[in-house]
Amino acid sequence: MHIQFAELPVFDQDRAKKFYTDHFGCEVAADAPMGKDGWRWIELKFPGAETALHFVRRNDDAPSAEPVLVLVDDDVEATVKFLKSKGVEIITEPQEAPWQPGRTVAEFRDSEGNRLVIGSR
Repeated sequence: MHIQFAELPVFDQDRAKKFYTDHFGCEVAADAPMGKDGWRWIELKFPGAETALHFVRRNDDAPSAEPVLVLVDDDVEATVKFLKSKGVEIITEPQEAPWQPGRTVAEFRDSEGNRLVIGSR
């Protein structure tokens, strides 16, 4: 058993798709029309992951106050440096997780205002 997809609220599907494909190497697993209003069913896959990222319509324009996803990476510091070079907002710099000594975590915002955590394995 595994999780098929995790839902991520977005305003602009094309902007979000570009953010995740350009910054994290995600591949498009699905991109199909879904209704008369132009909204599409989009699923993205992170390299090596079974769970896809699925975009749902965001209800408001307020940035998320709490993290909505936690990503795991082998080199948090290098990823944060890369994200910074692309102009991504870094909320917290890489630091040891207070709840898990020995694990490095950082937080950033995606193109849609979602707060995300990136943590070491």
